[in-house]
Amino acid sequence: MKRSAQLANTNNEIKEIVMAGGPVAIRRAQPRDAEATLTLLKGLAEHEDSSQHVHLTLKQLEEYLHRDDVIIFLAEVDGSQIGYSSALRRTYFWGGSEIIALDDLYVRASHRNKRVGEHLMKAMAGQAAHDGLTVMWEVTPTNVAGQRFYSKLGAKLSTKVIATWTPEHYGFIV
Repeated sequence: MKRSAQLANTNNEIKEIVMAGGPVAIRRAQPRDAEATLTLLKGLAEHEDSSQHVHLTLKQLEEYLHRDDVIIFLAEVDGSQIGYSSALRRTYFWGGSEIIALDDLYVRASHRNKRVGEHLMKAMAGQAAHDGLTVMWEVTPTNVAGQRFYSKLGAKLSTKVIATWTPEHYGFIV
């Protein structure tokens, strides 16, 4: 049975779309959504066995949600948040342009395989399309299901090693 869902456009307006699996609203997160968004972010970290790496505070997230370069879409069912996508609009020097750097895409386990992630990605694509920007993100080599999902959306996958350099690792040279 197909039901309607709501999808936010780049102006944060809600428009009606049709999807299977029940009504879902996709909208741009506002500062008042910081607590629910942080809960989802921690849910993702727990799912990835990475909770120890989450240091974001509620106050920080509230401040980030006031920024135009921070893009977070929430998926909701009956006013309850069930997923999110987050990104940052930033400069891409090689391209001489800006990109949307997708950080996270997460849907609670109870709502997976119901096209919620697809609609969160469509919202992000709509945001990028408004200014003709490319969306870039990382996916771990072991996340085969994620790679398959992104490929079905038309994303080009390429292999790259990601390096991180934390203060405790670069401190010895400064």
